[in-house]
Amino acid sequence: MRILVTGGAGFIGSHLCDRFIGEGHQVLCVDNFITGREDNIAHLKAKPSFTFVLHDISKPYEPDGAVDFVLHFASPASPIDYLKFPIQTLKVGSVGTLNALGIAKAKHAKFLQASTSEVYGDPQIHPQPESYWGHVNPIGPRGVYDEAKRFAEALTMAYHREHGVDTRIIRIFNTYGPRMRLNDGRAIPTFVSQALKGEPLTVYGEGSQTRSFCYVDDLVEGICRVMASDLHEPVNLGNPDERTILEMAKKILGYFNGTASRIEFRALPQDDPKQRRPDLTRAKSLLKWEPRVGLDEGLSKTVAWFRQHPHSAAS
Repeated sequence: MRILVTGGAGFIGSHLCDRFIGEGHQVLCVDNFITGREDNIAHLKAKPSFTFVLHDISKPYEPDGAVDFVLHFASPASPIDYLKFPIQTLKVGSVGTLNALGIAKAKHAKFLQASTSEVYGDPQIHPQPESYWGHVNPIGPRGVYDEAKRFAEALTMAYHREHGVDTRIIRIFNTYGPRMRLNDGRAIPTFVSQALKGEPLTVYGEGSQTRSFCYVDDLVEGICRVMASDLHEPVNLGNPDERTILEMAKKILGYFNGTASRIEFRALPQDDPKQRRPDLTRAKSLLKWEPRVGLDEGLSKTVAWFRQHPHSAAS
């Protein structure tokens, strides 16, 4: 296949490019480096089956030649990024999704929308099944990301129903692994960055809020299974192993014996979800997928990568 990946130089996008190239596909990677990094795809640029295009998908784009699959992953995805780029986040979720769907329609390609567990907001149902409509503050600071992704899902389903585009939607829960930016504001890279510098690990509130952390290799496998399916309704992809943020901070401190770091508590940000865990019933039953990499194994690989790349940051 010839596969177009928007946001292909990002954390997850670059791992997808690796997977597709490894399977013998041709990859057209589109990114404007607003949060993606050139280093993430540098090892692919010499490969004849890989093409990189520096472009903002929120602006019109017409790729040459055939395209078999469009995967729309372009978007700031961490709070620090979408709070810094609120308008760009809304534009790539709306106009960017419209442009990506337009490419799929014009090329008669299949389409996959990378959505997020953030569409559930601060959930009142736990764990969160795909049937849950969510509990989102549309005008809060996090609304620029939550509502952009909710709109992107609605637009994707509209193109499927109105134009017959063969679409898929995945809702990605917290994912971690190599190539995350140390300064992207998410829990694991933030804790690792602080520990590397000997700074206090900042935990918000009492640290009792929970998250479920999925290793990136497991997520990529789940995405590939969704691509190979004929499912048009959203599918949760994540790890149901739920941990408190305080527990995660202590766990990461354990990888840095001798560090001067300690845990420091700060005020909880507005609209920060109190709990987050995917209901994987649909993925398990329809895709025969569930995560395989345990937290200790995944963290060991991730911390080792960050030790080798201590200056990993935005380009």
